[in-house]
Amino acid sequence: MQEHADVVLAVPPSADPPTGVALFAFAYQDPATLAPALDWADAVVAQPQKPLLTRMMVRAGARLIYDLYVPEPLELLEAHSGKPVPVRETAHALSLDRVSNALRTAHHVICATEAQRDLWLGIAFGQRLIGPGAYDRDPTLRSSIDVVPSGLPVDPPRAVPARGIRSALPAIASDDEVVLWNGGIWAWLDAPTAVEAIDRLRRRRPQARLVFMGRGGHEAAAAATARTEELARRLGLLGETVFFNPAWVPYGERASWLLEADVAISCHVEHLETRFAFRTRLLDCFWSGLPVVCTEGDELAARVRREDLGEAVPQRDPEAVAAALDRVLERGRAAYAGRFDAARAAYSWPHVVGPIADWLGRDAPPRLGARRVGARRPAHVARDIAYIGARSALNRIGLRRWPSGG
Repeated sequence: MQEHADVVLAVPPSADPPTGVALFAFAYQDPATLAPALDWADAVVAQPQKPLLTRMMVRAGARLIYDLYVPEPLELLEAHSGKPVPVRETAHALSLDRVSNALRTAHHVICATEAQRDLWLGIAFGQRLIGPGAYDRDPTLRSSIDVVPSGLPVDPPRAVPARGIRSALPAIASDDEVVLWNGGIWAWLDAPTAVEAIDRLRRRRPQARLVFMGRGGHEAAAAATARTEELARRLGLLGETVFFNPAWVPYGERASWLLEADVAISCHVEHLETRFAFRTRLLDCFWSGLPVVCTEGDELAARVRREDLGEAVPQRDPEAVAAALDRVLERGRAAYAGRFDAARAAYSWPHVVGPIADWLGRDAPPRLGARRVGARRPAHVARDIAYIGARSALNRIGLRRWPSGG
């Protein structure tokens, strides 16, 4: 985007701030600290925010672009599946409220896939945000809701010396075959199937090693990781065939792990989140030319199968996963080298940001909800008012650690 606009990244203060872009530090739990940046911004790109910060962004008058690449309401249905029903109902309602507010207040909405675009268009229609006026301005609605997925660097990956898999996990020998789970272990994924598959694969390929690249600190990630680790221990694989990296790999060092692996693995269970998911971890595999074995059912898995970037397999089928890993390892990583060129080009940042660059060169359209302010349900309005009042009061007395967001 820096070719098209002056980009400033608004982030909470960090000991390890991003480089290569101008930064504006603000306290997420005190949204008023963001006000100076909103005052001079011409456009704001953000994920759906909580009511107080949403109200601030709308009042600032900048062009508002919401990123809905995460189908959060569907994700939370799975992530909170073991919690009490009242907790789940509350979290679900608040998540839907954020999406509703995003669709009502945005000038533009971006998402990761055409399937996601269909989801958000359907919700916008259901909320009566798309009518004759919006249709007449643009029968495709691309000027309001379009696909802008996560992208890939133009520069090829480069390893950081002594920052790869074997440096972090010395028990993995130089001639071992590394099957890399290159991301966190989440409740809506299926890491146990990967462990069961490697248990089968080691009988055919004794030097195969399954490596989980990092641990997430989120509750859903910690619980899923613990269950996966316990399964590996019970099967006698932990520390010999299955390895868990105890730390999170810094973003700038991830190429070292990707370039050192022989194949990546990504497993999930079929549910609503899967239908609309966009597994950004697979993009790093495309970038680094690492073949993938993944569960079928989403857009990136379809590309893996269509363009022979590895193999896509049925859900919860350890034997199918093991057989696919065996075939990919037998072919060798070098056999896939030229097959990733089209995927890298399709997801390069200069290509994917095209719709945003086009929007910024035109006048902003009316917000989707500009003429539909009364379309929200009374309960939604009441929750917003209660949240804004509570958060504002807590900020005034200096209590900024609850709730967790703006």
